[in-house]
Amino acid sequence: MKSSRFPQFYMKTMDERLALIANYANLSKEEITALASQGALTLEQADKMVENAIGIYSLPLGLGLNFLINGRDYVIPMAIEEPSVIAAVSSVAKLVRATGGFHAKASNRRMVGQIQVVNVPNLEQAAANISKHQSELVKLANEAHPSLQKRGGGAKDIVIRFLNQEPNALFPPMLIVHLLVDTQEAMGANMVNTMVEAIAPTVAQLTHGDVHLRILSNFVDECVATAHCVIPPELLATDEYTGVEVRDRLISAYQFAASDIYRAVTHNKGVMNGVDAVVIASGNDWRAVAAAAHAFASRTGHYGSMTAWTVDDDGNLCGELTLPMPVGIVGGSIKVHPIAKLTQKITGIHSARELSHLIVTVGLAQNFAAIKALVTDGIQKGHMALHARSLAMVAGAKGSLIDIIAGQLVVSGEINSQKAEELLREYIM
Repeated sequence: MKSSRFPQFYMKTMDERLALIANYANLSKEEITALASQGALTLEQADKMVENAIGIYSLPLGLGLNFLINGRDYVIPMAIEEPSVIAAVSSVAKLVRATGGFHAKASNRRMVGQIQVVNVPNLEQAAANISKHQSELVKLANEAHPSLQKRGGGAKDIVIRFLNQEPNALFPPMLIVHLLVDTQEAMGANMVNTMVEAIAPTVAQLTHGDVHLRILSNFVDECVATAHCVIPPELLATDEYTGVEVRDRLISAYQFAASDIYRAVTHNKGVMNGVDAVVIASGNDWRAVAAAAHAFASRTGHYGSMTAWTVDDDGNLCGELTLPMPVGIVGGSIKVHPIAKLTQKITGIHSARELSHLIVTVGLAQNFAAIKALVTDGIQKGHMALHARSLAMVAGAKGSLIDIIAGQLVVSGEINSQKAEELLREYIM
């Protein structure tokens, strides 16, 4: 098993990095060329993927290193424009691997399709009719997508919900039918939509109501993944704080986010910095994942922290993140976009469940990195040092001059565009 440790990877040239990852993932010359060709997506492919295409918008693709998850090493591609995120998760992964690494698990992968039924004469009787014919509805749904059932997936269950039954409800009563579908290795939106549309006429007959919406839900609370880590306090110590002090300050920061929506939104945005970067790199729908994640954070009626940080009986810091994971490794743009196919090869994953492990682990790692920085040195110290390179480029620095100007910005303590322009003028003169 190859190691995900690449010491001083950030100090190597682009060609050296490409050579290292080519050896790690057995990439061909054509695949390396694709990585080096600004996204590899052609205008012709783009034109077939979206309407009114006029070009291609690229994002930097980097590697999250050092990850040990369930005893296996992973190099995790991340597509993101924000400085410090990839460096932060790689640093955390290095720290956590010394304690045995991250542990991740995933639930059964059941996506949700919804059928909205209104103007139902008798809700209780309608629900009884649906329950009585449940096996018939599941069979009908599977007939709409027989290949999925042959692979072990398909429609599995029916759930009935009532909405707006309260005396003072703002809207008319509704009966909602949930079709639970095992989509196997695909995210499965098209599969689920096909199935709910197929059974909708029968649902209308059974309920004597009017069927309106027939559509999947991105709130997949029966398709979740969890990442967990345990960190001894001695690994948390800084020059200014003991490990126990950092542990307790970090837990207090989590409790702040769990209690206050203003903090929770920013706290969770940091989680999604890591989550979305992996989802985008894998070719999945990051809007669906983000929507599900934020809904999951408010499932109790209170919007709070996505992560939880606690202390175990031995005084160790314990972190956990559970999120819905509507992702796949086939279907959609995953097999169309050349970089999505490459990132899957680099990770070496073989299932959507395994991909979900990687995503929640990176989210947990990013959250730890952000909170630890906040409760110790402050978020700006590391972030602005990396941001200095962007400022140097905006000022007009090119080639090796970018790192020279960035370094001078950090030394000056004035990390802003005006100072970058001033330093560049002085250097050129």
